[in-house]
Amino acid sequence: MKGILAQAAFGLSHPPCYHAERSAAESKDARLSFVPRRRIARRVRAMHYPWVVRNTLSVAMIAMNEEANLPRTLESVRWADEIVLVDSGSKDRTLEIAQSFGAKTSHHAFGGHGEQKNVALDLCTCDWILLLDADEVLTPALQDEIRDVLSGEPGYGAYWIPRLNLILGRWMRHGGFYPDHKLRLFRRGAARLSEGVGPHSTPQFEGPRGTLKHDMLHYAYPDMNVYLEHMNRYSSEIAQLLHNKGRNSKSLPAFIWNALLNPWATFIYNYFFRLGFLDGREGLLLHLNHSVYIHWKFIKAWWLSRERK
Repeated sequence: MKGILAQAAFGLSHPPCYHAERSAAESKDARLSFVPRRRIARRVRAMHYPWVVRNTLSVAMIAMNEEANLPRTLESVRWADEIVLVDSGSKDRTLEIAQSFGAKTSHHAFGGHGEQKNVALDLCTCDWILLLDADEVLTPALQDEIRDVLSGEPGYGAYWIPRLNLILGRWMRHGGFYPDHKLRLFRRGAARLSEGVGPHSTPQFEGPRGTLKHDMLHYAYPDMNVYLEHMNRYSSEIAQLLHNKGRNSKSLPAFIWNALLNPWATFIYNYFFRLGFLDGREGLLLHLNHSVYIHWKFIKAWWLSRERK
């Protein structure tokens, strides 16, 4: 029996019941003739070898007033075994939309980006977790790649996913914004989000990590209004963290570097040396305003130190 299971799992031969069931499988496979061979193999394995158990997947998300983004995002992970969404007080249809996709929803007052995402991780029950933002979408190719990884024994405990960002109506492929690798797929319990670091919290995982090939789409800042609102809010959050750490640019050299030279050095590096100019006028606007964001967070931290004297 062990030999049959091993052969079935690795596709070396077929179990005794295969020939009796093959006619039904052939009609099924005929309808899937246009599907890549690995997807066919995965579906046939699921039909004929139910004892070869795949890893289950939870999708963990946080949200607040995301009714515009959520349907597109949830549609791309509808196939997951579990969707967990932690809401921090939406006033729109966020919860209604999430529940229509079968998501398990809960409310938790917002205590920070990493802190909120850790709440979502704690509510997940499957073998693996995919951490997803409400404005991110899995392409069909990435969906298949994740299913392939989880259909057997994954080679790593966590995986980087390349992210393609939509900014000011253009998919940014240069200037350090692509491939924007994010550690988002990992075994449950193997990673936690860093806390107390503002909006740029990342999963902390110890051990070797794999890298997936296909992109995750990030509908980050589709227009200028959204972009400026986010940069203003994020720079204020980072400024508070800088102030708490005593990084207030009090000396004149520190102020000149942080508020003036650092933003311009960042622009020159990303726009010219990292080929940001290849992303057209949208790329120019992105890198100019990204430098302004750096300027904002340091002068806001400096201003906080003046206000609290």
